[in-house]
Amino acid sequence: MIWRLLNYRSYSAFENMAIDEAIFRDTMKNKKPPTLRFFGWRPAAVSIGYFQELKNEIHFERCRLSGVDIVRRMTGGKAVYHSDEVTYSLTAGNSAKLFPDNIGGTYEKISLCLARGLSLLGINAHLAKAGAPGKEPDKTSCCFSVPSGHELLVAGRKICGSAQMRTQGGFLQHGSLLMTFDPVKTAALILSPQTPEPDEKLRCSVTAVNEVIPSPVTAETVCAVLQKGFSDELGIGLSEGTLTPAEKALSARLVKKYESDAWNWERKKGSI
Repeated sequence: MIWRLLNYRSYSAFENMAIDEAIFRDTMKNKKPPTLRFFGWRPAAVSIGYFQELKNEIHFERCRLSGVDIVRRMTGGKAVYHSDEVTYSLTAGNSAKLFPDNIGGTYEKISLCLARGLSLLGINAHLAKAGAPGKEPDKTSCCFSVPSGHELLVAGRKICGSAQMRTQGGFLQHGSLLMTFDPVKTAALILSPQTPEPDEKLRCSVTAVNEVIPSPVTAETVCAVLQKGFSDELGIGLSEGTLTPAEKALSARLVKKYESDAWNWERKKGSI
C-alpha cells in the first residue's frame, strides 16, 4: 500500500488543526489511502483536548501576553504546549486494514512505528504500560505530566504525547514529539492546581530528542527517521504529495472555526 506523505512544514495552530480536520473529512468521505503528515507550530501555541474546559486548563492571560496561541483540538487528551517539536498526524480509513478497530491497539501500533524510527537516532524508546494497578489518577491539565498506555518513554520519561479521534470509517491520531523541553514555560502556561512545584514534576517526567542524543538533530532529520519507521514497521510505501484543492478549500474555511471563541471556549462547531 502507498500512503501520501506531507513533509514537515510549520503553520499556525489554527491552520494546523484545520488542515488535520480537512484531511480527515476528505479521507473518510472519499475512502482515500492514509495520509502521514509532519508539521511544526509558528507561533508557539497551547492546544487543549476536545473535552477540556479552557478556563480550567490554561493560564489564558499568560498565553496572551506571551504571544502564545490557544486552540481546541478535535481529539481528546490534555493540554500541550507546542514549541520546539515535530508533530505527526496520521489519518486512515478502515479500508487500510493495518490498524485494530480500537483506540488502544491503534496507539500501540503507531507507537511501535515511532519507536522504530527513533531507534535510527540511537534512542531506545519503549511503550508505557496501560492501566498500572494502584496508580493514582493524574489530575493535572498537562498531557506530558504522566504517560498514557502505549505512549513512548525513554528511560522512564515521556517523549511523545498523542491524541486520537475515531469514527466508524476510520481515525485521526496526532502527537507531539519533543525536540527540546522547557518545563518552566510549560508549567507557567498550563494549570496544575493540585501539583506543588509543577515544573519540577515535569522536569522529572518528560524528556526530548535533543536531550537524549550526543549531537542535536533538526526536525527534518527526525521526520526522515520517523518516515522510515512507519515504512519498515508497517511494510508500506510513502509518496510525497500536497494537499488537494478540496482539502485546501475546506481547511481555509475550517480555520475560521479554530480561530473562534465559540469553538475554543464553548466547543460550538458552527456550520462548517
